[in-house]
Amino acid sequence: MRMKEAYRGSGIGIIFMAVFGTLWAGTGIMGLQGWGFPYVELAAIFVGIIMVIEGISLIHASQKMSNQVSENGARRLKRIGFLFNMVFIAEAVLIGIAIAVCNLINQTDLIPGVIAIIVGIHFLPLASLFQIKVYYATGVLLCLLALITLLIVPDTVMFGEHQILAPLSLLGFGCALILWSTGLTLWLRLKKSNRTIADED
Repeated sequence: MRMKEAYRGSGIGIIFMAVFGTLWAGTGIMGLQGWGFPYVELAAIFVGIIMVIEGISLIHASQKMSNQVSENGARRLKRIGFLFNMVFIAEAVLIGIAIAVCNLINQTDLIPGVIAIIVGIHFLPLASLFQIKVYYATGVLLCLLALITLLIVPDTVMFGEHQILAPLSLLGFGCALILWSTGLTLWLRLKKSNRTIADED
């Protein structure tokens, strides 16, 4: 992969992980029902902002790089963009259907877990599409976490004298950590690639 594509792709990926990781952290915070306020909220927002800034800096750096792309390269990028949009649309449609079905059968407590499974599955084709192996781990971990939350975790847990909605907290913070870790991995992968190129030069 050319460095311009690598920088831009990694930057976009990190921003996605930052935003959606922070949204999942918000789900975890809901499960805490006020415990740790406002420190947990501030910590989640801080992590998200730092990652977004890093992602933006990578995209900005890519804009300064050579933009020469062969005809085959341009065609490949267009195909990747199209397939990515298709995966994203399919994910959104499935999430919408899942929410509607859960509401219809009066099982709204299943919605976060089902969404996490759909999000996890959507990483699998992206791993092949972008040739980023860590996405396979991200997808599998999200699905496993969701299944554990749905099947094993009790509805509530007492933390001292404070009641916590365990499934929401575990799923929310767990998904956030997985996505944030994926973003960090993308950043480290790019830095390693840069060092390798520098050593070869």
